[in-house]
Amino acid sequence: MPTEIPSSPVIEVAGVTKTFAGVQALRDVDFTLQRGEIHALVGENGAGKSTLIKVLTGIHTPDAGRITRDGHISTIYQEVNLVPLMSVSANLFLGREPRNRFGLIDRARRDADAAELLRGYGITADVSSPLGTLAVGEQQMVALARAVAAEADVVIMDEPTSSLEPREVETLLGVVQKLHEEGIAIIYVSHRMDELYRICDTVTVLRDGVNVHSGPLKELPRIELVSLMLGRSVKEIENHGTTAFGEDHHADAEPVLEATGLTSKPRINGVSVAIRPGEVVGLAGLLGSGRTETAKAIIGALPIDGGTVLVAGTPVPRTVKAATRAGISMLAEDRKTEGIIPNLSVRENIVLAALPRLSRFGVTSRSKQDRIVDTFIKRLRIKVSSPEQKVAELSGGNQQKVLLARWLCTEPRILLLDEPTRGIDVGAKAEVQALIDELAREGLAVLLISSELDELLDGADRLVVLRDGSVAGELEGDQLTREHVLKAIAAEVTDDSDHASTH
Repeated sequence: MPTEIPSSPVIEVAGVTKTFAGVQALRDVDFTLQRGEIHALVGENGAGKSTLIKVLTGIHTPDAGRITRDGHISTIYQEVNLVPLMSVSANLFLGREPRNRFGLIDRARRDADAAELLRGYGITADVSSPLGTLAVGEQQMVALARAVAAEADVVIMDEPTSSLEPREVETLLGVVQKLHEEGIAIIYVSHRMDELYRICDTVTVLRDGVNVHSGPLKELPRIELVSLMLGRSVKEIENHGTTAFGEDHHADAEPVLEATGLTSKPRINGVSVAIRPGEVVGLAGLLGSGRTETAKAIIGALPIDGGTVLVAGTPVPRTVKAATRAGISMLAEDRKTEGIIPNLSVRENIVLAALPRLSRFGVTSRSKQDRIVDTFIKRLRIKVSSPEQKVAELSGGNQQKVLLARWLCTEPRILLLDEPTRGIDVGAKAEVQALIDELAREGLAVLLISSELDELLDGADRLVVLRDGSVAGELEGDQLTREHVLKAIAAEVTDDSDHASTH
């Protein structure tokens, strides 16, 4: 349990502002960390958390404001930033190796010290073996042990449990509590509210680079914390409003997609989603709740420990190729790294996924390509000088339309859309949203993922709400309100019987 907050500041930030290429990442931010305190730092993607951490650790110099530090800071990142080919013990003592009387590294002493240190973290692995041979969770614990062994006064933990199994999470939280008792201050960044409320004393909420709240966490109800993160006011959760919802024209249809019990620990656990032809089902939840992982598990891009995917009642083998053949297509969240090929033309980007269908004896018909490309450029109203223009030269909205065209020309039955309107302007966003509605009316089954709650409420027939990798509720009809969604996101852990629906 969190203890009383000490009164000696170890970090003080006053009026810090940081701008990158004209975009203000932090604006007049105040932040205070007390010695021995566990301080939650929360906010959605792009809120400014990473920038603030980099300012605190000296990676970035603020444009304005003042920072006062009293002690050494160590940071544990979400992605383990150690050296996988070096031994566990070498990673632990990198830069401060024990030496013998000849000035050489004392490997035997280093291994013995490392083994003793790691036993306190529940790790009994061979410390002379390469770090890369350990499980990701064990590597994360090694990173934590290294940070603590460096005698830091402040430890910053950026999503430290995101890759850990439940047993490993318990071990890590126990270590955090031990550090707390020893007077080490901790900045704890996480989207997992159960963890935050279990171990943290105070919380700072960032939204769009601004500190919108700082104070004791136990005095802030979960629903209010979610509201602060999302910038949505919630007056009375019990005072539910309703939204207009027409007759369910999908009720009599059999699901074309049935994903049941999808599990890929620790990212998703027992997620089930069904979509009927012509239906738009939204996946709601905070960043890290398992939305993208669920879509990737459906299309076979994420290995799963359990669960099944059926298309029209037929099991789909767990590969992207098999899922695509079965009629599933996915628009990835990050179009720059998982979508467009910038040096190729608009035409080449569009027909990429359809090439096997357009080929005969290994030869692709250019005339067929041109007909398909022309059709989708007109249908999606892609603004392009010619099909041969490089896709990198298009606006973000038009690049997104090119990707939609790529997957639509495979003639899918099910379309998974991960943040389809992220990073595009208002006009292009409206066009993409209208296109999604049009596709659904034509009978396509759509899974829609968005961080914008209004987009989900306006565009989806049903919502599946995820929290910490599990289904927290399923909403439809007059339950499709912001209040119901926020309540499901912020709800305490419930038993399985509560996961079917939220009332």
